[in-house]
Amino acid sequence: MTISLKENERLDELHRNGYYIIQNPEKFCFGMDAVLLSGFTKVKQGEKVLDLGTGTGIIPILLEAKTNGEHYTGLEIQEESADMARRSVAYNHLENKIDIVTGDIKGASKIFGAASFDIITTNPPYMTGNHGLVNPNQPKAIARHEISCSLEDVIREGSKLLKVNGRFFMVHRPFRLAEIMTTLVKYKLEPKRMQLVYPFVDKEPNMVLIEALKGGKSRITVEKPLIVYKEPGKYTDEIYDIYGY
Repeated sequence: MTISLKENERLDELHRNGYYIIQNPEKFCFGMDAVLLSGFTKVKQGEKVLDLGTGTGIIPILLEAKTNGEHYTGLEIQEESADMARRSVAYNHLENKIDIVTGDIKGASKIFGAASFDIITTNPPYMTGNHGLVNPNQPKAIARHEISCSLEDVIREGSKLLKVNGRFFMVHRPFRLAEIMTTLVKYKLEPKRMQLVYPFVDKEPNMVLIEALKGGKSRITVEKPLIVYKEPGKYTDEIYDIYGY
């Protein structure tokens, strides 16, 4: 299928099912965190998935390639990003499997209705207004800082949207782990699985992957650490496998 790329946009290969994604590096491009979340998320046959804050649609597209879910939806507040996501979906002929909806995470349960999904995924903004420098580029700032929604907004709406025993998958930063855990429990999302991601084996972790269960009992499994680089510029075998290289 031929598509029209807008100014500064490019078409990037995803190394999965021959899929491509449209991105604009002047605005925001997906990072390793989204790819790792797609590898961490487990979707069973027939399940319906919603990605909160989908950006250019990377997580729904990768999950469609990797899993046997029935349908995937992405919710994105920025129309420019949502438009790129829709064109990527069309380019990959996935219109029957993926929907991209423009809307605010804070009202997600009103948009879709309570208990509408089996799986929620999210790669939310990591930084509060007190953390780090806010990017003057508005699309990048919204993606990285809690400008349009907070961690609590994402978890509250995720809980409302999930069916009982539905699963919530999130990638975030370890420095907010205590806040993440208490907020998940507050909204009846019991943490069940966690994996810390380290850039190098001798460095501190810089990402955390979490799975929580709607209405679950208290018991968590901490998986072995995921190391990104075996040496500068060279990924570990686990990372190459997740990327599909």
